[in-house]
Amino acid sequence: MRNILVVDDDPTVSEVVSGYLERAGHTVRRAADGLQALREADRWPPDLVVLDLMLPGMDGLEVCRELRGRGPVPVIMLTARGDEDDRILGLELGADDYVTKPFSPRELVLRVESVLRRTASPAAGPRLAAAGIEVDPAARRALKDGRELALTTREFDLLVHFLRHPGQVCDRERLMREVWGWEFGDLSTVTVHVRRLRGKVEDDPARPQLIQTVWGAGYRFDGEPREEQPAEGPGAAGAAVVAEGAGEARDAAGAPEEGAGA
Repeated sequence: MRNILVVDDDPTVSEVVSGYLERAGHTVRRAADGLQALREADRWPPDLVVLDLMLPGMDGLEVCRELRGRGPVPVIMLTARGDEDDRILGLELGADDYVTKPFSPRELVLRVESVLRRTASPAAGPRLAAAGIEVDPAARRALKDGRELALTTREFDLLVHFLRHPGQVCDRERLMREVWGWEFGDLSTVTVHVRRLRGKVEDDPARPQLIQTVWGAGYRFDGEPREEQPAEGPGAAGAAVVAEGAGEARDAAGAPEEGAGA
């Protein structure tokens, strides 16, 4: 059983979503606006937030930014189908996923469960290291040149996938299937998360050397990784999630998504 905060100013949507999540075994609280959501999150720290973008007063993007500044809580956004720019911006701010309205409550529950599973279950396997990056999957801890990286759940899983498949070209469909666990979805989600990950692991994200774009095919990690034995003693705490300023995002829509490797 996990604590989930549902933030939506539409009482019908809020009631339906809460009902489905409660039937799935979760404890749910609701908030009708951004300020109420932040107060509720302070009083009752949630394991996940379902967040509508269109809120009165403080909008969902600002709420997401505030939540990311407070701690590593996963966020799934609810968006209108036409709000593509806002969806991309929300992903740039660190949201883990989004669902467009109108949506199937059962699909939302499945996506919630997917995010919670990856947050709660330590990844199996030995530590990985490549090009100054060290990753402990079990502790969900990542370092670059000895400095801890602040990665979201999806960014961490994406980095682990790249380290475990060095030199392989991974298209966005494969990454969505093997990292997100979905057979279908908006591939721009992958594009945005790759761009965010590059911003944290590359020395110069505008000229990436580790996560290469293979035009028309996908991405390839070039780092000659090696496996390390688990360290003695208790595992370190998981990497914190911090907010980043959102940059201007672009959707690949099936075409090469980034010029000059940016």
